[in-house]
Amino acid sequence: MNLKIKLVSLIVYMILVLSSGLVIPQMAIAEEVNLKRKVAIARFTNETKSGASFLINKGGDKIGKQASDILSARLVETKQFIVFERIDSNQVTTEQMLTEMKKDGIGVDYLIIGSVSEFGRSTTADSGIFSRKKKQTAFAKVNVRLIEVSTGRIIHAEEGAGEASSETKKTLGVGSSAGFDQSLTDKSISAAISQVITNVVGNMTSKPWRSFILSDEDGEYIIAGGNSQGLKEGTPLYVYKTGKTVKNPQTGAKVVLPGRKVATISVVQSFGEDEFNEVSIVDVIDGRIGSDLTKYYIQAK
Repeated sequence: MNLKIKLVSLIVYMILVLSSGLVIPQMAIAEEVNLKRKVAIARFTNETKSGASFLINKGGDKIGKQASDILSARLVETKQFIVFERIDSNQVTTEQMLTEMKKDGIGVDYLIIGSVSEFGRSTTADSGIFSRKKKQTAFAKVNVRLIEVSTGRIIHAEEGAGEASSETKKTLGVGSSAGFDQSLTDKSISAAISQVITNVVGNMTSKPWRSFILSDEDGEYIIAGGNSQGLKEGTPLYVYKTGKTVKNPQTGAKVVLPGRKVATISVVQSFGEDEFNEVSIVDVIDGRIGSDLTKYYIQAK
């Protein structure tokens, strides 16, 4: 019995010693690098058969603008993208937009072009002996194309449809009444955008985040991107040498072979006024970068 008491006392003593005097080192959990892609959204065009006449609200804003605004807000909500809205697809072709973006130095990863292919509203009324109901409905259908700017190729296309309605009812002259419900327009377009947003986001995030080396300053390198894209002091990045470009005889298309990892770099400092001119200074941790910086690109893994 005494032996059991001694053993219990010894165990309790060891637990107290370990809990009070022994520091157990904890492994540092590396913070996941979640770098934002840059996306440009073009104004949605009106492809409806009814023309543009009914697609203008009282404030003069077209339905296409509402669609692009809603899509922009949804992308920003994900916190995975930097969104630029400065392209008007009503004035130029896709090829012209990509050319102008390169001339202006807008280094976005993706361009989203969309259209409102269907839109309509209806009002129905149901009258009885003692009651009267009025229902307003708005229906919208949108088409979205996702273009990879570096190649100019459409990598995803999708269609979404949405509907929204409101109803008022009066019984013996008592109840609610409503005029033209403009909010149904936004709600129907928002419902249509909701059908396509998941796959659009999935396609844009499926490929690794990428940046480029801008300059070599005495062994320290300047790369594109900064705080707004998620780069912080100490963020590890990897430098790849661009693979050879070959022609695929089966399709006739040019194919860039996978790059080769040549160096590891770490962010020292980021600066810049906004997303357009943010850059970061990085140090080389290991590996070697050649003198022709155009042959290299940067990824997070």
